[in-house]
Amino acid sequence: MIHTISNGTLTVSAAEHGAELQSVRDGQDREYLWQGDERYWTDRAPNIFPYVARLTEGKFYLDGELHEMAIHGIAPYADFRLTEIDGTSMTLELTEEGWYDRYPRRFAFRVRYTLERSVLTVTYETENRDERPMYFGVGGHPGFRVPADPALAFEDYRLRFSEPCRPRRVGFTADCFLDGTDAAYPLAEERLLPLRHDLFDDDAVVLKDMAREVTLETAGGRPVLTVAFPDFGCLGIWHRPKTDAPYVCIEPWSSLPSAKERIAVLEEQEDLICLQPGKTCRMTWSLRIHGA
Repeated sequence: MIHTISNGTLTVSAAEHGAELQSVRDGQDREYLWQGDERYWTDRAPNIFPYVARLTEGKFYLDGELHEMAIHGIAPYADFRLTEIDGTSMTLELTEEGWYDRYPRRFAFRVRYTLERSVLTVTYETENRDERPMYFGVGGHPGFRVPADPALAFEDYRLRFSEPCRPRRVGFTADCFLDGTDAAYPLAEERLLPLRHDLFDDDAVVLKDMAREVTLETAGGRPVLTVAFPDFGCLGIWHRPKTDAPYVCIEPWSSLPSAKERIAVLEEQEDLICLQPGKTCRMTWSLRIHGA
């Protein structure tokens, strides 16, 4: 089922399956979210929990036991329950029911969408209902239409970071596992990344040590949308490799995937969140639509 909220400036829809955004439209009915296409990528904006990206052999250890989990955890494949909706906000919730064998913790994971003027705020709320600590990662994977203006081309756009920075690109193997070869990733004028399809020929560009806000804009400097992610230390930028896909994903991540040829032990992975029993973790990113 699809649920919709609106404040007159933006209209946003999300599905119960995956709590995934389905549409972000402005008051002139312009769509900003990628709408899926089997030629490139059928998803639109998956939510990631409790593991970001790939696990070596699709497996991990927790409490000394071996478990299996698909890419990006369980949230993208699960049906959430709508727990709250009013005119400008909605909350969808996932619990361990049906998933405990994959991730043996009792939890509530909530995705809350809130509209205020031209900003959509996405809040991930994780509640540990277990008697043991939880170890997890969270993130967003929204895709945005590029070109946003049909008169322009993909290469007529760029990403602008909110302040000068010198990010590092996380090193990956050809099959997208950590290889330990992080390297400097210079930006034009220390803040600009012009978009080209071949940027993604080796899959995602994953950055750390960067500014926590980035704007998709035309090469002439006209802003389209801004993603701010103050609570997330990594940023993935992606479209389907070796294609002319007309979208770009801007992905706030709290953690990184497994190392090559090493099955993750969740208690030992330093970048995972450790949430004690009875505690709740809230992390937020936002999307601002310019000119809405």
